[in-house]
Amino acid sequence: MAKKQNTSKPRAAKRNPGNTPAPLTLWQRYKNGELGNAVKAYCKPDNVRFIAGLCILGISLFLIISLVSNIFTGRADQTYVQSGNLTHAANYGGKIGAYLSNYFMDSCFGMLSLFIPIFTLLVGVKLMGAYRVRLWKWFLNFSIIMIWGSVFLSLITDWLPGKFINYFSFRLGGGHGDYIKHVLTDNLGAMGAWIVAIATAVLYLMYLSSETVSMVRRIMNPQDYIKSKRHKHADGDDGTDDDEVYKTDPELLNDDNDTYDENAPLPRPDDEKEGTDDKEEDNAAVSIDLDTHTTGAPAPNGEAGTGDDANELQIDSPQAPEAAAPNTELAIAAPIVDDKAQGKTVQEVLDMEPFDPRKDLEYYKFPTINLLKHYEDNGPEIDMAEQNANKDRIINVLRNFGVEISSIKATIGPTITLYEVTPAPGVRINKIRNLEDDIALSLSALGIRIIAPIPGKGTIGIEVPNKNPRIVSMESIINTKKFQDSTFELPIALGKTITNEVFMVDLAKMPHLLVAGATGQGKSVGLNAIITSLLYKKHPSELKFVMVDPKKVEFSIYAPIEKHFLAKIPDDNEDPIITDVTKVVQTLKSLCQLMDHRYDLLKKAKVRNIKEYNAKFKARQLPPQYGHEYMPYIVVIIDEFGDLIMTAGKEVELPIARIAQLARAVGMHMVIATQRPTTNIITGTIKANFPARMAFKVMSQIDSRTILDQSGANQLVGKGDMLFLCGNTPVRVQCAFVDTPEVEKINNFIADQQGYLSAFELPEPEMDEDNGGKGDLSGETLDPMFEEAARLIVVHQQGSTSLIQRKFSIGYNRAGRLMDQLERAGIVGPTRGSKPREVLCKDEIDLDQRLETIRG
Repeated sequence: MAKKQNTSKPRAAKRNPGNTPAPLTLWQRYKNGELGNAVKAYCKPDNVRFIAGLCILGISLFLIISLVSNIFTGRADQTYVQSGNLTHAANYGGKIGAYLSNYFMDSCFGMLSLFIPIFTLLVGVKLMGAYRVRLWKWFLNFSIIMIWGSVFLSLITDWLPGKFINYFSFRLGGGHGDYIKHVLTDNLGAMGAWIVAIATAVLYLMYLSSETVSMVRRIMNPQDYIKSKRHKHADGDDGTDDDEVYKTDPELLNDDNDTYDENAPLPRPDDEKEGTDDKEEDNAAVSIDLDTHTTGAPAPNGEAGTGDDANELQIDSPQAPEAAAPNTELAIAAPIVDDKAQGKTVQEVLDMEPFDPRKDLEYYKFPTINLLKHYEDNGPEIDMAEQNANKDRIINVLRNFGVEISSIKATIGPTITLYEVTPAPGVRINKIRNLEDDIALSLSALGIRIIAPIPGKGTIGIEVPNKNPRIVSMESIINTKKFQDSTFELPIALGKTITNEVFMVDLAKMPHLLVAGATGQGKSVGLNAIITSLLYKKHPSELKFVMVDPKKVEFSIYAPIEKHFLAKIPDDNEDPIITDVTKVVQTLKSLCQLMDHRYDLLKKAKVRNIKEYNAKFKARQLPPQYGHEYMPYIVVIIDEFGDLIMTAGKEVELPIARIAQLARAVGMHMVIATQRPTTNIITGTIKANFPARMAFKVMSQIDSRTILDQSGANQLVGKGDMLFLCGNTPVRVQCAFVDTPEVEKINNFIADQQGYLSAFELPEPEMDEDNGGKGDLSGETLDPMFEEAARLIVVHQQGSTSLIQRKFSIGYNRAGRLMDQLERAGIVGPTRGSKPREVLCKDEIDLDQRLETIRG
């Protein structure tokens, strides 16, 4: 049977928990200013307007319910309301509703007081942004209607039966209507009051519509109107009136329905005085109206008009036959808009905001300078008596052996002073180089080192230790412009040179570093300086450390930053700092798998290195649903490398050599340190792939040649004095001093902030076993826990070695062997880099069939 092809779309890779930010605690949110920012964001003008509108809307609905309820329940509450002893209100608005409705309807405008909450409801709707409402029009019309209507209801009360009037608990015209009625009737009489009311109504109708004049004329002279109608019928007219039907108030009070002549200039001046929203609304209507009256073409830029615009065209321009054209265009354009909404064009992708890996921990704060100790005597100090004495001794020693010099210059460093000697013509350089021990004897100093000649200069250098060396603090290095403005990918500030310049290198360009030195000469401080430099410069999303510490005490202080900067094989029971030799081998194999996986991604992205890949990913040119992911740099730091070689040998050396050879392009760099710089520890394979060397003081010239391929490290003075080699000529540097309490402060500062859910998870390594081939899976060779592990994997649908290890409380090696047996049995698939294995059995029925086949 042919295998069914998988036509499903590629699924995005499961997100690494080490890249998934953990939720912020309330204290972290307060320290990060998130609470303050949330309050500011919540109180931005748009939100304040919406909240105010929502409150006004609620109050308006309450008043409408109370006023309407008062019409029917007012008589039950009237006596108690007027006496102020209302305890149980019949009004739907309760006691407050009963009192308010009695005040508005009896003392103000009577029945027409309903327009007050209706207007406030419109105010609330406008503030919420639900509709565009011209409040000044509604306010003007409601005010006129309430004032005139209350007087009218008071006048008509005299003509209504008493039974109808007594049904209501309030005056129909309210206190305002009764007062105006009495003023008019006392001065003009009843008929005069009615004439004023009718005349005022006609004036208001004239304000609403110019058709009012024609209607009044027809009412006053109906004969001419009847004759004109008969004349039109006689001429064969369809009987349609020349004048439009009189529009009702709701139509007249529509926001966009201002009566105007179609030949009048557009836009109207009073519309220009409206707010920005009203201008946009008017402009949209004007543009469509002009197109309709001229050519009947669709809206500019091919944009289809909205449903409201179509209604405007039908109402304001009923005589234009071209109005049907935009409707036809709308029917054609609709599927085009739908197709565009289903996906993004290339330009839309380019216009998207670039991906920012720091967004996951957007409130992360880099360590501050005040976490590092400040030393007061950090500035250069020159002892002229010492310098002059050394100068005279050097000149005398050279003259005693027949070496003349023409000049001498001193450059004072933190711990070393460099004397640049210009020999007289005809003096052999080797003659000066052979006087190294004699100069040391004359100066009564250790660590005399002669550089003959100094590269790039026509001088010979004599390095002499200072009697009073100064401490080069990490604070003085970090707090420099050179470090702060550095554009290195992985900047490492190691210390200061003899010329008091900050010495910095880029680990990404080295690309691997070998550190060696005798015990107590500053090797551990140098590693802490490397890590501290990176912590001060890189974000947790951009850098991960894999720390190997067989001594178990050097890197334990970095455990608190596990969820920020550390990476490890997924295992909840293990310490983030790798101390077990067996675990080291598994981790190195896991790093090799991650390296291969990253190279596969680079191949798919058609780029050559991690920098180009991440640049493409940030530009959103590599979709995550196809397995692409942002790649953080990974720095592997191994202390006591000699102990690992003695314990594991080739198992450690081979993966380290492979990583050192290939991993530079995928952002994986190694720093290995040893206190035994012998040839069986630092082999030719290691030296060939570690071009950058950092040598502290060693005991013999042979050890120096093992590290640097030249002498010099045996002549250092210790206490951080080192030679850094990345090329042909080593540079003498005084390593920056960072003490353990300073490192603890930095780690605690980082640990107190929001981190990821766990450490960055490395892929599960493939386990090598004696029967690891495609052998026979019989009941005798299977692990006793094979069936239980198989059911666990199928139930959870997750092919994870760490899951087996946690559930059955077994070691990693046995869990790895179980996973390999499950793979050979066809229950799980092969490893897929950093992603979990695919579970091939979909349910327990399928699993039982496979197990029955294995049992035979």
